Amino acid sequence: MSAIYEPGKSLPFDEDLRLVERATAGDEEAFQALYERYHDKVFAIARGILLDHEEAADAVQEIFTLVYRHLARFDRRSKFSTWLFRIAVNRSIQQARRGRSRRHQVPLTEAYDKAEEAPEIEADDPAIAAAMAKLHPADRALLTLFYWDELSLQEIAESLGCSANAAKTRLFRARERFRAFYEEEKP
Repeated sequence: MSAIYEPGKSLPFDEDLRLVERATAGDEEAFQALYERYHDKVFAIARGILLDHEEAADAVQEIFTLVYRHLARFDRRSKFSTWLFRIAVNRSIQQARRGRSRRHQVPLTEAYDKAEEAPEIEADDPAIAAAMAKLHPADRALLTLFYWDELSLQEIAESLGCSANAAKTRLFRARERFRAFYEEEKP
């Protein structure tokens, strides 16, 4: 364990850390346990950023493949979930950028067909879905982490690699951009 024992202080038991240790030692069942524990949250992050179920499913597979390959690089300065969510956010944003450039490079006949397609997002209010679709992937990531995954500002900051104040500012700006797009969409 990487924590230093101090008399009188109890160390928190971290099941994730134990699973990481076992997985890096070659225990496939330990990695499978991590996958099962975090699949839904990682999928929610990817889905919130990419706005498409199939793209999110592809991203989740890529994310967990990266985590598996680089698990030994996890330095244990943060929680495993924080490290995983940072990878999920970064990879999903990268995929959203790649997807945007691919959408712009289609034959004209195909572009006409795709122009009628709305982004796939589940929301009770169509204006919410439309406003989310207009946001930059990084803004969608912040809103997804805060509202859907219910992470604290500190957890979001750790996942994004910034300070809690920076996360709070970014979240405020993302909310303002969302509000502006939402107001445009309301009937």
